[in-house]
Amino acid sequence: MSAMIEIPEFIVPFIPLIRGVVGLALIGAIFLGAMGAVWIERKLSGDIQQRYGPMRVGKYGLLQLVADAIKLFTKEDLMPRNADKLLFNNAPIFMMSSVFLMLVAIPVGAIFVNGVEYPLAVAEMDISILYIEAMSAISIFGIFMIAYGSNNKYSLLGAFRNFARMVGYEVPLGITIISVVVMTGSLNIVEIAQAQGLLWNIFLQPLGFIIFFVALMADMGRLPFDQNESEEELVAGWVTEYSGMRFGLGFFAEYIHMILGSFLVALLFLGGWNVPAFVSNNAILGLIAPTGFLLAKTALVLCTIVMMRWAVPRYRIDQVVDLSWKRLLPLSLVNLVWAVGLGLYLGV
Repeated sequence: MSAMIEIPEFIVPFIPLIRGVVGLALIGAIFLGAMGAVWIERKLSGDIQQRYGPMRVGKYGLLQLVADAIKLFTKEDLMPRNADKLLFNNAPIFMMSSVFLMLVAIPVGAIFVNGVEYPLAVAEMDISILYIEAMSAISIFGIFMIAYGSNNKYSLLGAFRNFARMVGYEVPLGITIISVVVMTGSLNIVEIAQAQGLLWNIFLQPLGFIIFFVALMADMGRLPFDQNESEEELVAGWVTEYSGMRFGLGFFAEYIHMILGSFLVALLFLGGWNVPAFVSNNAILGLIAPTGFLLAKTALVLCTIVMMRWAVPRYRIDQVVDLSWKRLLPLSLVNLVWAVGLGLYLGV
């Protein structure tokens, strides 16, 4: 028999508060994880290209991130003469606010106490998946503020490319999410993760998983969908005129979006934190294993996204638009029909 934790009665009313505090602590760890994602990308890129990644500052180059942060904080903060100061100064804050608003609804794990499951989410909402999707879309306004406020043609071209890409890929992304919701019967991302058990949605909707993953990469602006930066054509696109910590905040928000996107893949299609009953009922493993399982899946998705950077060349903007409207949109509708039929068959 697995040992069980006996909780004193006076602690029980505070369990939701404890869960929230733990969730906030783990969300803080995600910000540190964004720094780790930068290091992982540079090291993985070095391995894939058969060259050295960061290695001279600290063991394995771990302190390179500290050196980069010092450089960004001390670098001269420049502003174009004819820039719109209000937009130019506040756009990075706007992008970071999108990240914060998404973070409060994404569960980063769960703990099992006395056989009771407590998801580690700051706020659990009945429509959390729609909320997350809406808050993610706010970042497009931040990019436009940066581009328009910079008064630079390359930045503006990058923003228009970003609009064309995000509008095209938000549609199949949203339809794929609806497909998961239809089959699960809930808009709550916690319930979607719980409903999968050990039969993950990737096995029930393999086409939906592929569509979601491709659309998510486009939504995040990762290669081969980084036409809004496109250094060979647009210098640096939407961040051409940014320097110092403003530049750092913009890219830091992008890396956190990448981590949150990896969490969404793990929660919607890879079973979330679900573990076998003998693990969740164990006094010690029930506290550690579910969250560790979810974090391992998220790390695997994150490394896959990083490796895709060097596996596929950058698409032209017309190829990007064709892929979304002519390929992913029809396939997402086919997947929706499949999900409806599967949901009826399963009795959802």
